[in-house]
Amino acid sequence: MKRQLLVGMMIGAAAVAGAFVLADRVDSPAPLRPPSLPVQLQAAGAFSPPSAADAPNDAFGDAVRFGEQLMTDTATHAQQYVGNGLVCSNCHLDAGRKAGAAPLWAAFVNFPAFRAKNGEINTFQKRVQDCFLYSLNGTPPPLGSRELIAIESYAAFMARGLPSGMSPTGRGFLAIDAPKQTPDDRRGSAVYAEKCSACHGPNGAGQKFADGPVYPPLWGAHPYNWGAGMARIDKAAAFIRANMPQGREGSLTVQEAWDVAHYIDGKTRPQDPRFATSAAATRALHQDTPFSRYGTVVDGVLLGDPSNTPPSGQGR
Repeated sequence: MKRQLLVGMMIGAAAVAGAFVLADRVDSPAPLRPPSLPVQLQAAGAFSPPSAADAPNDAFGDAVRFGEQLMTDTATHAQQYVGNGLVCSNCHLDAGRKAGAAPLWAAFVNFPAFRAKNGEINTFQKRVQDCFLYSLNGTPPPLGSRELIAIESYAAFMARGLPSGMSPTGRGFLAIDAPKQTPDDRRGSAVYAEKCSACHGPNGAGQKFADGPVYPPLWGAHPYNWGAGMARIDKAAAFIRANMPQGREGSLTVQEAWDVAHYIDGKTRPQDPRFATSAAATRALHQDTPFSRYGTVVDGVLLGDPSNTPPSGQGR
């Protein structure tokens, strides 16, 4: 099977959600559990990072363990920097450990690096700042802050033994094949209703069950904003295909993953922090890709227009 990301395909396209946990039944959502390593990565011998519990009993170890806490309970430990209903581990599954789900250990060994998104050489801390700004729809912690040092320490500890400057197996998201058909909202809506709404709700607002898991919002006032990487259908579809439904990873077809990603991103969400005068101008500057639906009209709504866009960083 070929494993190439779709590039340049004009699909009117779009994005997906900062962390998808898909389930089938409204009355009994699937329990969250540490996701298994994808079969493709098992066969490839993906790196197995050490546990934060094994970090030394010293100041550095304390920072490593705090970093893990920040990944899984971001709003509690970094409340002033979070502006929505997500936590870091919604995208970086298993507290940033899972191969094929943007693991921190695989990213760490590739920084500093040039990043086209901001046209700068980015340190690892700068890259994490952007996660707070876009995916968490909040305010970036200052460089050198306790929070960024902790997340960096956690990533560095997990990456011990990996060569610097190399992309290890499992970095980012597993590639996804091109869809056989242009992604479609009608089909995506059906996939969402059957596979996603039990946990994320019929209106995409997410849910919290008493003494149970929290399922993150996918659109509306409290998800990732238009500037997030998951607001691109290619990244979203790849994430969904490899990692969802949780516990049944890979059960969606390639076409279903593309369709549901396309559908989810045809919804309103908080503004791109780089907004410049209008949706059209912002699209031209930052969203000019067939994988973004920002600045396009869906069901009569101009996505990204300030009149129908929740403000960034408005809180959870």
